[in-house]
Amino acid sequence: MKIKKLIISLILFITIISISSISTAMSHYQTVGTTTGLVTASALNVRQGPGTNYKIVTMVYKNEYIRIFAQIGDWYVIQTDKDYVGMVSKKYVRLIYPTGGASDEQESTTPPQTENSNGLTADEQETFDLINAKRAEAGLSALKIDSQVQNVARVKAQDMVDNNYFSHTSPTYGSPFDMMKSFGITYKAAGENIAGNSSNSGAVNAWMNSEGHKANILSNNYNYTGIGVVSSPKYGKIYVQMFIGK
Repeated sequence: MKIKKLIISLILFITIISISSISTAMSHYQTVGTTTGLVTASALNVRQGPGTNYKIVTMVYKNEYIRIFAQIGDWYVIQTDKDYVGMVSKKYVRLIYPTGGASDEQESTTPPQTENSNGLTADEQETFDLINAKRAEAGLSALKIDSQVQNVARVKAQDMVDNNYFSHTSPTYGSPFDMMKSFGITYKAAGENIAGNSSNSGAVNAWMNSEGHKANILSNNYNYTGIGVVSSPKYGKIYVQMFIGK
């Protein structure tokens, strides 16, 4: 029932565009030569229409395959493996062709970051190591990666880029504490650091030069963390580190 309603809504949306401005719609609504795409962002919002002002239907995650129906402007009309239908920004999707290749445009603009055995990208791992080095210098035990917190940190970082804001309070998820709870994370203590920087060391150094951020990094109340690092056209990279104490 849910997918039928979404498909009907999407068809109506495309029909309205066609009726109101046929020439514009015809120039933007197009096929892409394949029906398969690979998500390159850590977490990607699937929306009801082609823009960040449309409501979020669901989310897809890095290295997840999606079915692509068409392109409208800079957005793809897609279906997820859980049968949700909506639209995603083409910037974060790599087109996969039947021969196994990818489009030159997507290959050049969104190079994939592979994850290591710890489940972290290279940027996330380096930031994590730098944080634990600061803790070691202060005689503190190393933080451990919590997979659930890691996922939420990535989602928050991507949300900041997609919705163009820089704040602990997300217009989508609310406060960091509300967000963690909505993702099923329980804790005795929790905190969050955010940064916009062009380098991993620059982000960590900026945190260490800020009293509040440094206090989170060197707190004995936390023993688990998650670190999301997402490319940002405005800052270079957006960093979200979430801390919890169990």
